[in-house]
Amino acid sequence: MLSYAAYDPRVPDNDTTPERGWLGFYLFDWPTYPASLYRVTQGVHVVLGLTLTAVLLAKLWSVIPRLFIWPPARSAAQAVERVSLLLLVGGAVFEFVTGILNIQLFYVFPFSFYPAHLYGAWIFLAAFAVHVAVKLPKMVRSLRSRSIRRELRTGLDATRPEPPDPDGLAPLSPAEPTMSRRGVLAFVGGASLLTFGLSVGQTMDGPLRRTALLAPHGRDYGAGPNDFQVNKAASAMGVRLAETGPGWRLELAGARQAILSRADLLALPLHTYVLPIACVEGWSAEQSWTGVRLADLARLAGIMPGTAYAVVESLQRGGAFGQASLSAGQMSDPRSLLALRVNGADLSLDHGFPARIIVPNAPGVHNTKWVRRISFHPTAR
Repeated sequence: MLSYAAYDPRVPDNDTTPERGWLGFYLFDWPTYPASLYRVTQGVHVVLGLTLTAVLLAKLWSVIPRLFIWPPARSAAQAVERVSLLLLVGGAVFEFVTGILNIQLFYVFPFSFYPAHLYGAWIFLAAFAVHVAVKLPKMVRSLRSRSIRRELRTGLDATRPEPPDPDGLAPLSPAEPTMSRRGVLAFVGGASLLTFGLSVGQTMDGPLRRTALLAPHGRDYGAGPNDFQVNKAASAMGVRLAETGPGWRLELAGARQAILSRADLLALPLHTYVLPIACVEGWSAEQSWTGVRLADLARLAGIMPGTAYAVVESLQRGGAFGQASLSAGQMSDPRSLLALRVNGADLSLDHGFPARIIVPNAPGVHNTKWVRRISFHPTAR
């Protein structure tokens, strides 16, 4: 839900789910401070999701026989429980499967990922709340009935099946155990830790980046200042080399029009900030960006910073996010730049040359590359 809020759906032209209704009651203007907030929240979102995959599979494995009992319900209370269980399992599986496919760039969905993921989250949370309310007394009784420490000390030879219970949760004729309870916990915990170790490096700088084998992209982007993550290459997005050459111009549209070449932009006051760029897929990287403040460009277009949002359009022809909206708060932050250089060198073509957006704490897809036009629109009063 924080990931969804980071897309700032309250900004016109940026709303991915206008029909969400009351489900969006919690949404707020995503802040620009601290600059690493989205890096942290989205990194936790993705890495924790991957890490918990083993836990989800183990839980499903343990309850699969109970999902297909017949008749499905013997009372109204059990019917409520069964429906909540269906939504709980379905919501969890949907969120995990679609989330993992999305971060691995397998865009095979016959629906829009963002609203579907939002609805899936709400379905899961509602079912989870009902399920906890129904099962909490039994869970507390079960945990109090045994010593967890003793269970963890019990080996396979001493492992015994659960005795029959009035709810029929324990099998009547179980097979001989092939793994102890502590063995199950060790297996699931070890798988989770391994997944964590193979994915956390994509969110963190330093040596761990080399261990991010589950990252959706490679980890070597060439030598020099532009050696960091490339999500979408210029060739894949239909950006033509001729359009980014000396004839490239930036168009500003507001109270007045302005046309600027790259030389014109370089002649304006330039500012340098170290800012992370973070993606919905969970990867992030901190770089030193140099460029013109978006607030200064707004003034050139006759707009007072903080009074208008902006729509940024790209040269790209393919793929999604050929344009993105930035809120008035994002536009007025002094660290929000139309970046011309990175780490002291000109942007590479794949990193958005001749100019790209970099806004603190904004999702990577909103840091538009190959910018051709920025139009400013007054915010609603």
